[in-house]
Amino acid sequence: MSRTSGFILAAVILLGSFGIATLLIAQRPEPERRDPSSQIPFVTTAAAVAGSGAIPVYGAGTVRPRVQVDVAAGVSGRVVLVDPAFESGGRVSEGQVLFRLDDADYRFRVEQARSGVAGQQLELLKVEEEAGIAREQYEAFLSRAGGAEGGEASPLARWEPQLEAARAAVERARAVLAEAELFLSRTAVRAPFDAVVRSENVGVGQFVTAGIGVGQIYASDAVEVVVSLSDTEAALVPGLWDLRPGTADRRVAARVTADYGTGRYAWEGYVDRVEAALDEATRTLEVIVRVPNPFRGGSRVETGEAGEDTESSTGSPAPLLVGQFANVEISGIAPREYFRIRRLGLRPGNEIWAVEDDAVTIVPVRVLQRFDDTVFVTGELRSGQEVVVGGIQFATEGMRVRTTASSAP
Repeated sequence: MSRTSGFILAAVILLGSFGIATLLIAQRPEPERRDPSSQIPFVTTAAAVAGSGAIPVYGAGTVRPRVQVDVAAGVSGRVVLVDPAFESGGRVSEGQVLFRLDDADYRFRVEQARSGVAGQQLELLKVEEEAGIAREQYEAFLSRAGGAEGGEASPLARWEPQLEAARAAVERARAVLAEAELFLSRTAVRAPFDAVVRSENVGVGQFVTAGIGVGQIYASDAVEVVVSLSDTEAALVPGLWDLRPGTADRRVAARVTADYGTGRYAWEGYVDRVEAALDEATRTLEVIVRVPNPFRGGSRVETGEAGEDTESSTGSPAPLLVGQFANVEISGIAPREYFRIRRLGLRPGNEIWAVEDDAVTIVPVRVLQRFDDTVFVTGELRSGQEVVVGGIQFATEGMRVRTTASSAP
């Protein structure tokens, strides 16, 4: 092939390639045209829920006995009887004998004291008789003297000191008898109230010393839960500082819940009192909630779909045990109007970002209570008003936003 023919062939190839490329470009599909994405941010919202009635004040604490005492004998002696109920976990009634000591020595002392009383009473009778004879002799002397004034007889002549001493001796003997009978009665150690035995360390044949504890019991009629509240939370408890311990006046209702096994149970109680000083370590107030009849069993609680507790009669009743961790819900004050919002909806500076007509409205609020994911607030809100809970970190008054409702076709 000549050189000229080569150039012609190359030119043909180039022209053919250019033609094919031109044809392909002309037949390419038109690209899809899209509108530019919106610059308005998308936010997640949750509705504000209007509340009614009392605001719950939430807390938690450990169950403790209402009163707990050490069991100790009032006298020393050897144990001769122990009640089977006086054992860890046992239940005893008021006045029930927990254990007895050998009382032979104490009964002997009672008999001696009774003999002493009888002897002193006899001595008193003798002195009274002799005092009567002395008065008669003095009156006879005055009669023989013709009724002459001989001056008033001395107290000793009238036997007044002797009578006082004899009467005092009788009283002293009776006191010794009373003391002996008291010691005898203390050989039977009794429960001071209806109680549960927490611990015991005594057995038949053991010698116990007066005043040395051999066990612990606590009252079974009620238990207490100590709840630590901040001053802001405590201010929501109505009449907290007017409460009088142990009285039924102005009681503030409380509900105590605790887990037992695989279930949760609830007991009704009340706020009994509040400690009169802040805890120096936590700067909180100790509010004492009392629960009557903790061993009667609580009501089974089931958690509803909205996370709220509902009462249920299923399941066996469970006791509220000392040492158990419990949650407490106290009936607080009842403002005229308040709202519940999600915790994520509360912004720094105690404000929320409400959405109205796809625009942000900044609403200052007063926080009443926080619990889990819920915040109780008061402010210029409406029931059902949407509150921003996510999607943006900053907002200004009137800023346009998109929500699920506004983005729907």
